[in-house]
Amino acid sequence: MDKILRIDVGAEGGPKARVTPVGEYAGLGGRAMTSGMVYNEVPPSCHPLGEDNKLVIAPGLLSGSAAAMSGRISVGCKSPLTGGIKEANAGGQPAQVLARLGYAAIVMEGKPKDDTLYKVFINKDGVKITKANEYKMLGNYDLIDKIKEEYGDKVACISIGQAGEMKMLASSIACTDMEMRPTRHAGRGGVGAVMGSKHIKVIVLDDTGTKMRQPKDPGKFKAANKEWVDGLKKNPTTGQGLPAFGTNVLTNIINEAGGYPAYNFTTGRFKGCEAISGETEVEIEKARGGLATHGCHRGCVIQCSGIYNDKDGNYLTKQPEYETVWAHGGNCGINDLDAIAMLDRLDDDYGLDTIEMGATIGVVMEAGLAEFGDAKAAVELVHEVGKGSPLGRILGSGAAVAGKAFGVERVPVVKGQAMPAYDPRAVQGIGVTYATSTMGADHTAGYAVATNIMKVGGNVDPLSPEGQIVLSRNLQITTAAIDSLGTCLFVAFAIMDQPETFQALLDMCNAFLGTNLTADDVTELGKSILKKEREFNMKAGLTSKQDRLPDYFKKESLEPHNITFQVKDEDLDQVFNW
Repeated sequence: MDKILRIDVGAEGGPKARVTPVGEYAGLGGRAMTSGMVYNEVPPSCHPLGEDNKLVIAPGLLSGSAAAMSGRISVGCKSPLTGGIKEANAGGQPAQVLARLGYAAIVMEGKPKDDTLYKVFINKDGVKITKANEYKMLGNYDLIDKIKEEYGDKVACISIGQAGEMKMLASSIACTDMEMRPTRHAGRGGVGAVMGSKHIKVIVLDDTGTKMRQPKDPGKFKAANKEWVDGLKKNPTTGQGLPAFGTNVLTNIINEAGGYPAYNFTTGRFKGCEAISGETEVEIEKARGGLATHGCHRGCVIQCSGIYNDKDGNYLTKQPEYETVWAHGGNCGINDLDAIAMLDRLDDDYGLDTIEMGATIGVVMEAGLAEFGDAKAAVELVHEVGKGSPLGRILGSGAAVAGKAFGVERVPVVKGQAMPAYDPRAVQGIGVTYATSTMGADHTAGYAVATNIMKVGGNVDPLSPEGQIVLSRNLQITTAAIDSLGTCLFVAFAIMDQPETFQALLDMCNAFLGTNLTADDVTELGKSILKKEREFNMKAGLTSKQDRLPDYFKKESLEPHNITFQVKDEDLDQVFNW
């Protein structure tokens, strides 16, 4: 990956593409690339939907190779939701294809001069940008069907739905999976709105005629990759739990731990939990001819996804993930997997973050707009977003905006971004991550649940403030580095508990890249990324006052443990003092 594709969407006569050498960004991938470019090239005070913001799409350092689990892609910009820097991460096929085409990044910059919509086609021969007004206000599924009619089913796509076109703050960017379905989303932070502001509806990637990226030392790479795969397969989480039950295996676990936020974060347990658990989900998928074990991209060995069919045995959506099942399920008092799967399908089609939408619906249910448990009303509310009605515009702006619009005090957000499926009162470590992450409330930024609840990489009491600062700090550093390699975050379960598996990852990176990375180098990479992200946010106006949870988490105790969030503000301010 020795080149960067820059698209000036505001050029005279329509968007113009130019290819530049990777230059000062050599050796960077994924989050290191997106955050590095945003840090260097985007004015922190700019309007997120204006000409000075840039949308950066980057495969990881290992993407496009035979390295297992290397198909994640990073999307970076100034977030219209948080007002700070954003890296949203997705699986699917685009990372592998983009990397094999030789691009270290695609950068969309400038502002269009009219309302014309565009399509970008990239193959081994170059880049072609054409008008695509016929795609206006198409959902992702209909859009991809039209792309398949024109280009066949061997390409990969990056696209936005109606929400992105309408520049909604909860909008996502869709990536197609192995079956060319738009099911893998860079969901968080409103990145779809930034792509919409650049008037790019879809990027079509065709790697026909290209070859897999080759390692510097093929022999050592092959041996390390084998040991890497073996380590992932022998780990109980990555080798057994996730392949068997998907990410939704966590529902019963977190509910039992009392950290499952139900009814808009008012209790830590949901009585309808069993009906929407991973175990129940798998039973339904198998009974209807779906798949309980499935990868989102080629080279995935964990296979934590699946295929969810409707009652007639027809494809409805990919296996709804834990966060989605919680957001549209327990958080809204809904215990109907078919309704949750439909909501997942609608979110993917309209191009919406399932976490943000589920949290938003929970907030407006508390406001009385619908009853908790009313699945039909929840579906109707998401349709309002897709239509862009006045109500839909409010809901599509996310939980923070909806809370203000409807006068709700209990709004579970940090830096304007909705909290995921772990209550910070029952899992204090994840509360530290929510509060201090550069990304706003984000479980993937430093997944303290692994150690607090699952006892991976140690044992830190989830109900005590002790040890949570160090835990979150170390996980945030590690995560930033993992996001740069293009590897799935779930590999952390294996590398945290199996030193030989971490060493295999290092050996694989070194054999592929021709480097001599050590564990300390990985730590320094993570620190350097976080340092840039923190500096950008501070220049954008975010201070330690935004590194806080909403007050009610400190005042309202959560059943069943009857505990509040107990990590002190002065301790939160120490997370980045390494």
